[in-house]
Amino acid sequence: MYFEQFYLGCLSHASYMFASDGEAVVVDPQRDVEIYLKAAEENKLSIRHIFETHLHADFVSGHQELAARTGAKIYIGAQADATFPHVAVKDSFQLQVGTISITALETPGHTAESICLVIADEEQSRDPWAVFTGDTLFIGDVGRPDLSKRHTPAELAGMLYDNLHNKILKLPNNVLVYPAHGAGSLCGRNMRAERVSTIGTERLTNYALQIQGRDQFIRQVTSNLPVRPEYFLQDAEINRAGAPALSDLEALSPMNPAEFKALLEDGGIALDVRPAEQFAIGHVPGSVNIALGGQFASWAGALLGLAARPVLIAESQQEIDEARVRLARVGLEGACAYLKGGVEAWVHAGLPLTTISQIGVDDLSLRLRAEPMQVLDVRREPEWDAGHIEDAQWWPLDNFRVAPPEIDRNTMVAVHCKGGYRSMIACSLLRRAGFEKVVNVVGGFDAWQQAKLSFVIEKSVVT
Repeated sequence: MYFEQFYLGCLSHASYMFASDGEAVVVDPQRDVEIYLKAAEENKLSIRHIFETHLHADFVSGHQELAARTGAKIYIGAQADATFPHVAVKDSFQLQVGTISITALETPGHTAESICLVIADEEQSRDPWAVFTGDTLFIGDVGRPDLSKRHTPAELAGMLYDNLHNKILKLPNNVLVYPAHGAGSLCGRNMRAERVSTIGTERLTNYALQIQGRDQFIRQVTSNLPVRPEYFLQDAEINRAGAPALSDLEALSPMNPAEFKALLEDGGIALDVRPAEQFAIGHVPGSVNIALGGQFASWAGALLGLAARPVLIAESQQEIDEARVRLARVGLEGACAYLKGGVEAWVHAGLPLTTISQIGVDDLSLRLRAEPMQVLDVRREPEWDAGHIEDAQWWPLDNFRVAPPEIDRNTMVAVHCKGGYRSMIACSLLRRAGFEKVVNVVGGFDAWQQAKLSFVIEKSVVT
């Protein structure tokens, strides 16, 4: 049996390919499908089957393009109401691929159409070897139950409890667990960093599986959920119909600085994908910084929206191409142009740059005692609740999609997150919104804690 996990770090997304007797199956493919075609060619395999465990909300799947290029059948839960050619999968659906048997379990809960795939490699044993759980069961967590237009979160959470306890946890303890996401994904909230687990390990360590009783489970898994980005429901609809091939997207146009400047003056959004340190030193006025080095596509989709038509700024053509693919992975297909020659070309054209000042945590602590200064914390609610700088104002980065925070424009504001990635995004959005007195806190709250500076947990002050 051939088996391979493909992990896409920028989206915390895991997809899989397994095969027997030269016939391959792909589970939950990412938008750009060349990796599966290359692996199949290298291992002399033919991709014949594509399974979607559900309608993914956080990324656009490549199932339609992969099927078109291989002739494979697509399988998805019957409740998906998919409009592309597919096999509608119901409980106990079975498929034999060489010596591999695949049994589907309908497991609504994360979404109404969710399925899990129980795999047995009969060359070794008829007993189950692994279960591909999609977003039903994660390593350390379970799927969020608030992604349906037809069911309330409480209804989905009840279904999730039933299917976890009556189906998934009926599997033997040694069965491997392969989910569709890992730590960092917004499809859950407490995922661990490991990329594979077992039923037995999850039974003992997964917080959601320790909750006693259905009612208590519903209460806990529906409370304090991460903010659901607007594009999640849009991506699910794209996946229901099947996305076009990446090669069908409009080519990006190179723009000289004068053309680029005119586009920005006409209301265009410049998206600078360089690292935060480079952006701080000098950038095109009004540009938004979302660096490629972090969860670039997720934040671009959440903050700009899928209808945006950003023009890109990067250091190289390779970065431009990478940014385009990553944006397309979440369905943001409107990127239309890029600044040819990057910031260097902008400067050579005699056009001005602007900067964002940065401050270390020790200096920030001193200045807070010596002069008027605001602190803006842009982390998510659980991070804020776990500890924050005293008297800081809280406005999570997710909220910037709606409006900038209500802070004093005439007093310096020091912006921080956990480590510095999100805070520079926030600084660029504040500057674009007309806030001039903005500084970025280097190292964020992690650096603040490492420096053993005091912070607040609810009513207590920790020193």
